[in-house]
Amino acid sequence: MDERLIPLVDEGLGNSAYLFDLGDGRALAVDPSLDLRATEAAAAGHGLRIAYAAETHLHADFLSGACQLARDHGTQLLASAAGQRTFEHRRLDDGDEVDLGGLRLRAVATPGHTPEHLSFLLLDGDREVGVFTGGSLIVGAAARTDLIDPSRTEELARAQYASLRRLATLADATEVWPTHGAGSFCSAPPGAARTSTIGEQKTGNPLLTASDEDTFVRMLTESLGSYPAYFARLGELNRHGHIVTVPPLLPSLDVAQVRRLVGEGAVVVDVRPVRDYGAGHIPGSVAIPLRAQFATWLGWLIPPDVPIVVVRDPGQDAADILWPALNVGYTGIAGELAGGIAAWTAADGTTATTPVVGAAELDPANVVDVRQDNETAAGHLPGAHLIELGSLTEHASGLPARPVTVMCGHGERAATGASLLECAGHAGVSILAGGAHDWAHATGRRLATG
Repeated sequence: MDERLIPLVDEGLGNSAYLFDLGDGRALAVDPSLDLRATEAAAAGHGLRIAYAAETHLHADFLSGACQLARDHGTQLLASAAGQRTFEHRRLDDGDEVDLGGLRLRAVATPGHTPEHLSFLLLDGDREVGVFTGGSLIVGAAARTDLIDPSRTEELARAQYASLRRLATLADATEVWPTHGAGSFCSAPPGAARTSTIGEQKTGNPLLTASDEDTFVRMLTESLGSYPAYFARLGELNRHGHIVTVPPLLPSLDVAQVRRLVGEGAVVVDVRPVRDYGAGHIPGSVAIPLRAQFATWLGWLIPPDVPIVVVRDPGQDAADILWPALNVGYTGIAGELAGGIAAWTAADGTTATTPVVGAAELDPANVVDVRQDNETAAGHLPGAHLIELGSLTEHASGLPARPVTVMCGHGERAATGASLLECAGHAGVSILAGGAHDWAHATGRRLATG
């Protein structure tokens, strides 16, 4: 990988933003999110001023930080003219070039993931150094084409076919720097590397070795799984840009204030670790343990217009709640329960408990597996109920009226699923500490596949 490239990986969203050191104290940023903490820290650590910010497409999975960079650092914004963004930026069409001071950035129209999508080819003289491919060519795959309008999925998949083949005409040594990577719901194979080269992708990417366009379209569209609800909103928000004028804060709320807010329709989101939540929580709260994927599940499960009250442990950083939430467009966090769950119990607040159980105790027929379909297909308990977490609430009424244990891969999504079932009125819900392979190891039984 070019030593001038500084990848900034968001493990939670499965994306990479980039800084490229232009060699004169300035940097190019590509696809920065609104949570600019890592981007600004990397620039400061390398002594760089972010002079340019390029956006490959109108992102559905996070709010862009481009306008924030323009306001705070005087950054020049580069984006597709076809995107019809309403904020000030340099509008680029296919083939347009930007002089970066010794290097050139060429816009390459690569529609598919979105209609206005651009890739950005970085040139040093005539040498093709690398290409920022956004959601076009990604390592081992191509990003999904069903986010704009389900009725346009095939049309955009055919555009994606042409875009990938256009990129494949670049020199084999050209580095490939995608935005979407493993863990992104915009589609990327699990465990895949985050960067590559054109040559590696021409031989190792199944979509680039597809025999024809129809085969490509079938392979791409058959790989599409579910995606978070907030994806439907952020593209349009990014068309208009977003700026944070005041850093987000987490106001303290006493027990009486929390009770009032809940009575008015607020949702309590408990971000504590699984066992802490299980040991005692406010009835009706939704467990979303604080980790890299926190924002994804917040945005998938909690309506964007509902006030949120946070319950956290003292050691959990408020910024690690607020910035990821803001990154996916959530500004309705009313505050946190001052003093945490201890303050609630001290004020004679009722608490509920949810047992956390081990794998050896499970009856597969009473298990609800809330992992994604591609995960359960690779191995699940025979006879278990397979319901993705994102659709659990709507299927809760179809579950048997008997105690169930919710499971995922480790326990965090299981805790969320258990809380949703409790909110739906299910009693006797427990959480599995572990996953399917823990059950197989504990019992000596084989997992089912498919």
